[in-house]
Amino acid sequence: MSEENTPATPRIGHPVFARFYTRVSQVMERRGMAEHRQRLLAGLAGRVIEVGAGNGLNFAHYPATVARVVAIEPEPRLRAIARHAAKAAPVPVDVTAGLAERLPAADESFDAAVVSLVLCSLPDPGAALKEMLRVLKPGGQLRFLEHVRADTPGLVRWQRLLDTTVWPYLAGGCHTGRDSAAAIRESGFTIDRLERFLLPDARTPVSFHIRGTASRPPRDH
Repeated sequence: MSEENTPATPRIGHPVFARFYTRVSQVMERRGMAEHRQRLLAGLAGRVIEVGAGNGLNFAHYPATVARVVAIEPEPRLRAIARHAAKAAPVPVDVTAGLAERLPAADESFDAAVVSLVLCSLPDPGAALKEMLRVLKPGGQLRFLEHVRADTPGLVRWQRLLDTTVWPYLAGGCHTGRDSAAAIRESGFTIDRLERFLLPDARTPVSFHIRGTASRPPRDH
């Protein structure tokens, strides 16, 4: 689906963040994020919707068992970079405009959904997760890779300070201290696997991450 066919999608522009993220994300890839992306996507198959594709760094890691990826990205500069990355992907990738809270997809039309470093920046992550639940087939998977709330009261206080002052303005709406695992459960998914790790390997307000798999319950659940 092209942008021309989605006139209701508002233009979401974060030009400064888009340039900043493009540079910083490459550093993160070299410091270990690329390996986590590979683990995130291993074993996927069928039709996949990636919500918040950013500059397309996941695309190179999709396994050949994936039939097609529909990648949603609202930020125009990141979307342009993602379209370039899609040309080199090992599987077909369609990059399109859209909002996580109103996915341009039919009910139960995908085998899996992917979010990576996205839930932290959405105005309403619960609404977005319910949309992913809607477009997944019963039993379909959600693969998630997110930075999350710290595990000590002192660092949580630092996260709250950042999240209520400058960080969301500098980082495209990002919040450092969200409990994304809880949001995934509360939206109706069942978490099947959850791993926690630090990246970078130091205890800072932005180091705490999770990676895992959740599933949409079957119809008779």
